[in-house]
Amino acid sequence: MGAMGMEPMGHSARAGAWRASRAAPPWCRGVCAALYVGVSVFVWGADASPPEGGEGRAGDKSTPPGMVWIPGGEFTMGGKDALARENESPLHRVRVDGFWIDATEVTNDEFRRFVDATGYVTDAEKPVNWDELSKQLPKGTPRPPDEALRPGSPVFSPPRQRVDTGNPGQWWRWTAGASWRHPEGPGSSIEGKGRYPVVHVTHADARAYCAWAGKRLPTEAEWEFAARGGLEGKINVWGNEPIDHTRANTWQGEFPHQNLKEDGHALAAPVGSFPPNGYGLFDMAGNVWEWCSDRYRADEYARRVQAAGGAGVIVNPRGPGGPPTANDQYVQRGGSFLCNDSYCASYRPSARMAATGDTSLHHLGFRAAKDGPGPAGEVESARNERTE
Repeated sequence: MGAMGMEPMGHSARAGAWRASRAAPPWCRGVCAALYVGVSVFVWGADASPPEGGEGRAGDKSTPPGMVWIPGGEFTMGGKDALARENESPLHRVRVDGFWIDATEVTNDEFRRFVDATGYVTDAEKPVNWDELSKQLPKGTPRPPDEALRPGSPVFSPPRQRVDTGNPGQWWRWTAGASWRHPEGPGSSIEGKGRYPVVHVTHADARAYCAWAGKRLPTEAEWEFAARGGLEGKINVWGNEPIDHTRANTWQGEFPHQNLKEDGHALAAPVGSFPPNGYGLFDMAGNVWEWCSDRYRADEYARRVQAAGGAGVIVNPRGPGGPPTANDQYVQRGGSFLCNDSYCASYRPSARMAATGDTSLHHLGFRAAKDGPGPAGEVESARNERTE
C-alpha cells in the first residue's frame, strides 16, 4: 500500500500535499494526503545482528560506520508478479554504480544525535504555514481552524471492526503533537526505543539528516538493487517463497481491525529484528516505509524505456527531471508494518509508493546512502554511459 493505507498510501507530511476528497474536508492538512496507485486522497484523522550506528560523519574511516558496500551492477527493475501494480512496469534493465547504504533504517538514537548537534526541528514539530499551503489548494478553499494547523502528524488508529478499506480515513488520525519524539502522539515517547526506526520525518527532514551525516538518500534504482540482495527477478527480498511472520514486520490478520501480531510487533520493530537479505541489509521489506531521492511519476519506467529506444540498459536513473515544485511527490520504498496481502503487498522490492515531500507518517522513515569509493578503493562506475 501506499504510505498511508495500503499500507496506507503515502500522505503528505505537512503543508503541501493536500488533495480534496470525499474522505475528508477539503482543507485537511497535506500531512494527511494519501497516495494509492498514483491517486492522492485526503484522510483524517534474526539470524544476524545489525551493526551499531555511530556518528556517521563523512570521511572518518574507509568503512562508514553502520553501512554496507553494494558493488555496482545490473539488474531487472520492476515487477510483473500477480501482486505487482501498473507503476512497476515495464520491466527494464538498469545499471547502478557501487554505493554505500545503511544496514538498517535510521534509528531514533541516530536521529537524536543529529538533533542534539544541530538543534534541528522537524516539519511535524512546526505549525502548518497556511499561506504556503493555500497555494496548493483550489482557490477559495477556506482557512481551517487554528487547531488544525497545530504541529502534528498522522497516526495509525485501528478501528474496532471491519471497515471499508477503500477509505484510509477510517484508520488514520491526524494527531496534534505527534512527531518523531512522540510517535503515537502526546503521552507516547521514544525512551527505551533508541533502536527503533525514526518516523514522522518528511523528505526535507531526511535530507537534512543525510547532509549532516555526510550522506544522501538512495535513488530508487539503488534502493531496489540493494533490496534484492543479489537475487535476480525474485518476487521478495528472500526469494519467491510467500511472506510469513518470520521474514518481515508486516500485518498478520485482517487489515486494519485485526492484528494477530504473530511476528511479535503491533507497530514498528527495533531495526534488525528480522533476517537480513543477501547483502546484509535489514528491514528492506516491511517495518517502515523509506524515502528515496527520486521524484515520482507513475509512468516513469515507461518513459525510461521509450527514451532508451525500447532496448539497452538504463544507467544510474534518478527519476523525473525539471524544476521542483511544492506538489512534487517523492518515491517511498519497502512497505511497512501495515502491509497485508489482503490489502496491499508493498513489502516486495519492486513495489513503489509516493507522497509529497512535506508528508510525515507514523510508519515512514528512511535509510541513508553514500557514494564510493568502496572497500580498498573499489569504484564501479558507469556515469559516462547512458545505454548500451
